[in-house]
Amino acid sequence: MALTNRESFHRRIGRTLPGFVAIGLILGCCLEIGCRAQQPWPLWESYTSRMIDSQGRVIDHSAQDRTTSEGQSYAMFFALVDNDRTRFDKLLNWTEVNLAGGDLTQHLPAWSWGKNPDGNWKILDHNPAADADLWIAYSLLEAGRLWREPRYDKLGTVMLARIAQQEVVYVPGLGTTLLSGPVGFHPDESTWLLNPSYFPPPVLARFAQAMPRGPWDGVLDSLQPLLEQGSGAGFAMDWVAAGSVIRPSVPPSHLASASQEMPIGSYDAIRVYLWLGIADPDTRGVHALLGKVPGMANYLKSHVTPPEKVDSNGTIISPNGPPGFSAAVYPYLQALGMNSQAKAQIDRLAATKDPSAGLYGRDGSYYDQNLALFATGWSEQRYRFDRDGRLRVRWK
Repeated sequence: MALTNRESFHRRIGRTLPGFVAIGLILGCCLEIGCRAQQPWPLWESYTSRMIDSQGRVIDHSAQDRTTSEGQSYAMFFALVDNDRTRFDKLLNWTEVNLAGGDLTQHLPAWSWGKNPDGNWKILDHNPAADADLWIAYSLLEAGRLWREPRYDKLGTVMLARIAQQEVVYVPGLGTTLLSGPVGFHPDESTWLLNPSYFPPPVLARFAQAMPRGPWDGVLDSLQPLLEQGSGAGFAMDWVAAGSVIRPSVPPSHLASASQEMPIGSYDAIRVYLWLGIADPDTRGVHALLGKVPGMANYLKSHVTPPEKVDSNGTIISPNGPPGFSAAVYPYLQALGMNSQAKAQIDRLAATKDPSAGLYGRDGSYYDQNLALFATGWSEQRYRFDRDGRLRVRWK
C-alpha cells in the first residue's frame, strides 16, 4: 500500500534522526572545548623551527645563544594563541626548571641564562625582569581560562601575587607603579628608574580584573604620567626617572658614567607603540595614552622607516629601524586611523621576508620576529584583547 506524504516524511526523519543526533553531539563538543579548525601560522612555525629547541628553550642566536625570560614569556603567549598546548607545557617546564629553581610558586624567573666564561650553561643574572614576569603570569591565567586547566590559573595567580610583592612599589609624585625588577632600579632615596615598555595595558587590565584588590589599576594609571612627562619630544623613551620629577633617563647601567649621554628611545621603547596599538581602545586609559606619544606618528607622516634611535630632544640618531620596528608601529598607526602610513609599514615588513627561512630581515633576528609575531598575529585576527584584557583567540 502506498504511503501517505505524512507517513513518508516521518519514516525519512526516523532514518536520519541518528545522523542529526551525531552531528548535534559533534557541534556540542566543538562549542564546549573550542575545536574550531586552527589555521596554520607560518611565521610561528618558522620561528619555532629556528628559535625553540625540543626542550622548550627559546634561543637568541644574535646574543651568544642565550635565553631570556622575555623570550620564554612571549613564546608561551604565542603558543596559547596557536592552541599549541604541547609546546606551551614545554616552554613552561623549561622556564620553571632552569630559571626558577624548579618552582615558580617560590621564585620569579631569572632573566638571563646562557654560557658563562668557564663554559657552563647556567643562569647568568638571577634578577627577574618584570615584563617577562607579567607576560608569563598573563599567559598562565589565560591558558587556565581558555584550556580550562585550573593548574595554570593557580600558578598564574601565585606569580601575580609575588610580582605585586616584589616588583610593585609606591613612588612619591607618581603613585603605585612597576619596577623593572626587584633589584637595581632604585639608585637613591628619591629616584626610581622605570621602563614604560614594561606596562602593556591589556595585561595590566586583566590583572586588575583577576585581582580586584591588587595594585594593578594604579600601575596602569602610572603609565600616563610616565609617557606624558617622561617622553622626549613626543617619542617614547627606553627609560624614565621618577621621583620628585619625572623625566627621560639613561639606562640604569649608565647612571654612573661621566659622559653627557642623552636618554634615547629605541629597542625597548618601540614596544610602547605596539602595546598601545594592540590594546582594545576601550581599555582603561588607552585612548588618552595614544595621545601622549605623538612623535612617532608625526615622524612617519613624512618618513617611510621608523627611527632606530631618537634622543630626548627628538633628534634622530639612527634613522633606519629594523623590520620589527615597522611591525611594532603598524597597530599603533591603525589605532590612530593613519591607514596609509600603517600600510606602508606592513608593506615594508613584508618586503624584508626571507622566503627560504620564513622569517623577516636579512638575519632573521630573534627580536624582529617577536615584534612581527605580535603585530601580524593581531593584524591577521589570530588574537584580540577585550577591554578588560581577556584574550580572544580564533580557535575558541
